[in-house]
Amino acid sequence: MSITATIFRSRDIDGGAHHRAFGLVAIVLAMAVFYVDTYTDIEGAIAVLYVVTMLLAAQATTRIGLIGLASVCAALTLISYGMTHGDDADLQSTVRLVVALAALGVTTVLLLKTEAARLTLLSANSALKESEARYRSIFDRTRVALWERDYSKLRSYLMDVRAQGITDLKAYGRTNPAMVDYCVGLIRVVAANEAAREMLGRGSVGVGALSRSIIPGQERFLEVLQAIMDGAPVFEDKVEIRADNGEEKLVLLSISFPEDPAAFNRVVVSMVDVTQREMELKALAEAQAELTKASKAATVGAMSASLAHELNQPLGAIVVNSQTLLRWLDRDPPDLAAVRRSAERMIRDSQRASEIIQNTRNLLSPSNNKLEDVSVEGLIDETMALMEHELQRSGTTLLMETSSRLPSVSAVKIELQQVLINLITNAIQAMDEAASPERTITIAAERPDVEHVCVAVRDTGPGITDDAKEKLFAPFFTTKETGMGMGLSICRTTLEARGGTLDGNNHPEGGAVFEMRLLIKPEVEYA
Repeated sequence: MSITATIFRSRDIDGGAHHRAFGLVAIVLAMAVFYVDTYTDIEGAIAVLYVVTMLLAAQATTRIGLIGLASVCAALTLISYGMTHGDDADLQSTVRLVVALAALGVTTVLLLKTEAARLTLLSANSALKESEARYRSIFDRTRVALWERDYSKLRSYLMDVRAQGITDLKAYGRTNPAMVDYCVGLIRVVAANEAAREMLGRGSVGVGALSRSIIPGQERFLEVLQAIMDGAPVFEDKVEIRADNGEEKLVLLSISFPEDPAAFNRVVVSMVDVTQREMELKALAEAQAELTKASKAATVGAMSASLAHELNQPLGAIVVNSQTLLRWLDRDPPDLAAVRRSAERMIRDSQRASEIIQNTRNLLSPSNNKLEDVSVEGLIDETMALMEHELQRSGTTLLMETSSRLPSVSAVKIELQQVLINLITNAIQAMDEAASPERTITIAAERPDVEHVCVAVRDTGPGITDDAKEKLFAPFFTTKETGMGMGLSICRTTLEARGGTLDGNNHPEGGAVFEMRLLIKPEVEYA
């Protein structure tokens, strides 16, 4: 009994009472076959009946148990043969022995294969149950509204419609309005998760007929039908639906259609509420439109301020030169040589004002000004000539310090000239307001590296206060009573647009210093 208990133990753990019954019957039958085969005079292949024992035992044992029981049955067959035919064995009895052992072996092999197939099937079923449990857990607990819908009847109807030669469902639906409601009635809800109930209300997502409130508008629904008819793998679009409480929502609808027509009885449909997001996007678009209007207004204002600021100097110079010209004409006799010089200065300043206006127009045009090679020394010389009258009026000395062999820079000459004029004018005004006893402006140019040329404008004025340093280049910030606060902001923006920089600070020996760092070329060639 210990051997048989071992054989049937593993299956009895999970098998229940009917497995133990099969095991006991198999044991009793094996003992009966052994007794009949050994102790009776019945001739024949009685040992073949051990096959029945194996078939019964297969319901109550495992693979190891089957192998063990087959070994026991084979041993009993040999023992019985030895006890009954040991001394007078003949051909018939030997053939019966071989037939019985062969039947026992074949049966055992087949039962082992059957057991292996059964275990594989159990494993597959277990994996399928685990997969179904995971899917159900994800389906129920995800925060995305999900439905399982039965589209099988709807698909069959649409395939019948296509067989009639109808391929454009939108046109067909417009001429047959009842078709839409009929198709809605063919859809059944198999399951819905909690998120779906929260989105639309529990009355709209019950199992059974699909609620008409969660069917998108007729055009969108016809597009869904068209996707099914055309065999599309997925349908996605934004649609409007209505919840139980009458609230209309904008959702992102996604339907995944299976490849197998038989699987249309469980089609997964998802909805993501994007109502709030769309409202925020709409509000953002409106805000951006308002910001664009405000930006355009600010740009116009800044450009107007820039023009007023930039034109003030050349127009002022024209007025002064005109007054000077009149004084030379009032002399007796008139000094015609001096008149000519004043007139030439007026022409020069008028041309510069024209260039400023033209440059501003170019900034507003789609194409930017063309770059040219500008000599830094020549630029400083011309600027000193333009500022000659202003320097003389204020009693300011202008010094120039340049390194030898400075390369030309790739820039727009009028832009650099206006920046330099702005810096010189600011320096003159700062020294005027502070009533500085020494009035000197030093323009120093050098090449600090292979890529840049630096032009520094230093004055002997009061310098930059700590409060003004942080706001120095901010638009509309000024320390002058009559200033607009646009000069330094425009200067920095102009240089940065060409890859340069403009910084301001106090000089260690007193006064303010502004440094222009200019790119020599857009792409520097290294020697």
